[in-house]
Amino acid sequence: MGKIAVVTDSNSGITQEKGKELGIYVLPMPFFINGELFLEDITLTQEEFYRKLEEDSEISTSQPTPGDIMDLWEELLQKYDEIVHIPMSSGLSGSCQTAMNLALDYDGKVQVVNNQRISVTQEQSVYDALTLIEKGKSASEIREILEEEKLESSIYLTVDNLKYLKKGGRITPAAAALGTVLNLKPVLQIQGDKLDAYAKVRGIKAAKRTMFKAIEEDLSNRFAGKEEQMRLGISYSCSKEEAQAWKEEIHAKFPGYEVLEAPLSLSVACHVGPGAIAITCMKQVN
Repeated sequence: MGKIAVVTDSNSGITQEKGKELGIYVLPMPFFINGELFLEDITLTQEEFYRKLEEDSEISTSQPTPGDIMDLWEELLQKYDEIVHIPMSSGLSGSCQTAMNLALDYDGKVQVVNNQRISVTQEQSVYDALTLIEKGKSASEIREILEEEKLESSIYLTVDNLKYLKKGGRITPAAAALGTVLNLKPVLQIQGDKLDAYAKVRGIKAAKRTMFKAIEEDLSNRFAGKEEQMRLGISYSCSKEEAQAWKEEIHAKFPGYEVLEAPLSLSVACHVGPGAIAITCMKQVN
């Protein structure tokens, strides 16, 4: 069996440090802030990002350059026989398609997984890839399995305020103003390839109840009979103390489930702002 390297990007929530612990490679996502280039978790910390966001800096997301991707692949192919590359959802960024196009020149040695995940669901795909490597699967077999599983996950999230959804054009200024007055909390969902509206409720308690009900319905219906393979997760752009309290609420509501935890991808956070919380469920590969 040939040696296989696993590559992902920082949208998975996997830090450079954790990547080294896992033996995987994490491409940092680039951001332009007031025209200056920053790389997530290398020249841009979570704290710095949110400070810039709250200062109303001009922030735009980007994707790793073809040169950076190929440089990493070339380096890895000196030590490994194959690469499994797991980028963020193709529906949320062009980075997946870019990698797929570049991989055409590598004679099958680089397999790019288009399984439409982000944040902790993308992180789970990385763990699944490592499990499949241990089972002796080839890079192409791993890609096929992960793509077959691409819709076996859900993300539901709510925001602290409507400012950033308005700024990104996802809601109108009038809707944002009315929502703020009425304390409306949108619940958003990521099912595969895009961020969509799921529900609109009044107050954070109602938003949490709505997210819990959505996960309950997924576990009871979409994932019926797969309970032993399911994991839950939390993602957040709030404080660590608030995130810990949210995690404890999830443990209390869904006892017996393992709960992955990671800060919300900055690529999503720039659209929803600080103070957001999310709950996810995903099926792990056995």
